[in-house]
Amino acid sequence: MTGPNYDSLRAQPIEAIRGQIRSNRYQGQTAGFAPGNLQANLAILGDGYADDFHEFCKINAQPCPLVGVSRRGDPRMEMLGDIDIRTDIPSYNIYRNGGLDGSVPDISDLWTDDMVAFALGCSFTFEGALAAAGIRMKHIEQNRTVPMYRTNIALTPVGPFSGGMVVSMRPIPRDQVDLAIAVTSDYPHAHGAPVHSGDGAAIGVHDLDSPDWGEKALFDPDDVPVFWACGVTPQNVLTEARPPICITHTPGRMLVTDITEDEAKARAAA
Repeated sequence: MTGPNYDSLRAQPIEAIRGQIRSNRYQGQTAGFAPGNLQANLAILGDGYADDFHEFCKINAQPCPLVGVSRRGDPRMEMLGDIDIRTDIPSYNIYRNGGLDGSVPDISDLWTDDMVAFALGCSFTFEGALAAAGIRMKHIEQNRTVPMYRTNIALTPVGPFSGGMVVSMRPIPRDQVDLAIAVTSDYPHAHGAPVHSGDGAAIGVHDLDSPDWGEKALFDPDDVPVFWACGVTPQNVLTEARPPICITHTPGRMLVTDITEDEAKARAAA
């Protein structure tokens, strides 16, 4: 049975979107889904790693802004809505001892009683606000996964977790860069303002056409590359920590929550 395509599902309410994801009928990207709702990155770890990772996220809050943490062994994340973290993401990456061991649409058979799920704010959340301000989100228009890059921006280490920040990049017209900065500064729970704009070499990004995750962006003549901290950062540091098993979202395939952006802002300010 063929599942829905990206454009048809993007027009649906959150209940319909989650139903298609939960039934494994949609495994694609989620940019532009449920405008106004918080989208989140995912990391799942077991005993011996979860506590240090929790502290790592609190100290490195810009790339790893925590928006929800499950109870140990409980896959439900009611603080984010009607969420079962085992089924409600289109695609999961499975890492074993630091290496990618494949991607799956459901992790019910991998969940164990010692696991903790961490939901981290995602820049997909502020894209609706950028679009409302008149800034085109070209990757959404083109059904492309936003490009993501490793950088030389060092993070504060905690226990086994250390490494460099990952950034997402969007081409922004030169005369709208300041507007993009102002709009996204209002979303600290979704990485906030950009960490850099202009020549990517200054942060260790030397080839915009070869992202580490996602797809190459298409630039108009007056566009400037603008870089935001990215929730794929945990996947970068987890490969160095080498836990026996770690589960994350597949880049671009996010957890679409029931929490609105306004609710998320209020929680972040509390």
